[in-house]
Amino acid sequence: MENQFFVDDAHLSHEALAKKHELETNPAARKNHMEYLEGMEVIESDIRDTVIGHMQAYDYTKYTEKDVKAALEHETCSVEDFKALLSPAAEPFLEEMAQKAKMETGKHFGNTVYMFTPLYIANYCENYCVYCGFNCYNHIQRMKLNMEQIEHEMQIIADSGMEEILILTGESRAQSDVQYIGEACKLARKYFRMVGLEIYPVNTEEYQYLHTCGADYITVFQETYDADKYETLHLLGHKRVWPYRFDAQERALRGGMRGVGFSALLGLADFRKDALASALHVYYLQRKYPHAEMSLSCPRLRPIINNDKINPLDVGEKQLCQVLCAYRIFMPFVGITVSSRESASFRDGIVKIAATKVSAGVSTGIGDHESKYTGKEADGTEGDEQFEINDDRTLQKMYDDMKEEGLQPVLNDYVYV
Repeated sequence: MENQFFVDDAHLSHEALAKKHELETNPAARKNHMEYLEGMEVIESDIRDTVIGHMQAYDYTKYTEKDVKAALEHETCSVEDFKALLSPAAEPFLEEMAQKAKMETGKHFGNTVYMFTPLYIANYCENYCVYCGFNCYNHIQRMKLNMEQIEHEMQIIADSGMEEILILTGESRAQSDVQYIGEACKLARKYFRMVGLEIYPVNTEEYQYLHTCGADYITVFQETYDADKYETLHLLGHKRVWPYRFDAQERALRGGMRGVGFSALLGLADFRKDALASALHVYYLQRKYPHAEMSLSCPRLRPIINNDKINPLDVGEKQLCQVLCAYRIFMPFVGITVSSRESASFRDGIVKIAATKVSAGVSTGIGDHESKYTGKEADGTEGDEQFEINDDRTLQKMYDDMKEEGLQPVLNDYVYV
C-alpha cells in the first residue's frame, strides 16, 4: 500500500488489524470488485462500455499544438477536440482556453454563480477506502444525527439565507438506511427550495422513494474510472463494486430524479483519463436522458484526519484549471461545481471563467453548524470531518465577495409551480 495512505492503527483490535493487513497485502482476500452483491440492481445500459472504451484508448501524448489550435477554432467541440484540450499539448494554451470557456459560460449562464451548502447527517461507514477520513478502520468520532438534531441544523442553515442544501452521509445502510435519509429529505423540504443528496448508491425504486420524499438530485463520485486502480483503493464494503457505482446516476434518473452530478476525485489515478471519463459519462447520458439536468464537479484529494499526507498526485491548480476550461468548452450547458477543497482565490477566479456553482458556509463534520455559524462553543459531541476544507468563508462573506467580483450570486435556481 502506498505510503501516502498510511493511517495510525493503534486503536484497532488484533483481529481487525489482521483483517485490514490482509486486505491491503493480499488481493485474493478481497471480493471481486466487478461482481454485484446481493440486492444490487443490475441495469442494461451501453453507457459504461462506451465511456471506458474511450478512456482506455486515450493516448494524450499523441496530441499536438496543431490539434489544440484546431479544437479552439471549432465552433462546436467534438469528443476528439475535447481529448486534445485535456492533453499536455494544451497547457501552453491555457489563456486561450480560459477566454473561450469564459465566453461559453457567459452565453449560457450570464454572470450568475449558484450557491449551496452541504449538511453531513452521519459519518458511519462500512467501506474501507484508503484515502477517506470516514473509512471504517479510521479512528474518528462517529455520530448520527436524529431528526430533531437534523432539523436544528437545517434551521440554522436556512436562517443564514441559504436555499439549497446537499445532504450527505457516510456509506452505511445499517446506520443510515434509505428511510432515515428520506425523513431527512422531508425535513429539508420545509426549509429549502432545492434538496440534493450525496449518499451511497441505491436501486431505482429507492431513488424513486427519495425523490417522493423531496430530493431533487443526486451526486455520486465515481472516485476513479480506472477499474484496476479502483480495486486497489476500495478494499472492503459495497463501494468496492465498481460497475454498480458507475450506473448510479442512470438508476437515479430512472427513479425520477430531476438532476444528477458526476465526479472523479482527481489525484487518485491518471487525472487526464479520469477527467475524460467523467465528462463522457455526462455527455452520453445526456443524450440518452435529454430532459435531465447534468452537472460536473472536479475535486482534488485533501488531507484527512489521522493522515495529513493525502494530497493531489500531479494535479496542481494549473492542471485543474485546464480540466475545468476543457469541460466548459466541451459541454457549454453543463453546471460545474468547485468545492471548498479549493482555495478562496482559486474559486473566486474560476467562477469568472468556467464554474457556475460553489459551496459556502461549509462544514464536513457532523452536528457542528451551530458552533460554526453562530460562534457558540461546541459541546464536544460533534462527529469528525471527512476531509479538511480550504475555503471556510461564510455564506455572507462569499456572497459579498462574488458581488465585488461583478458576479450575481444566486441562492435558488428553481421555482415549483
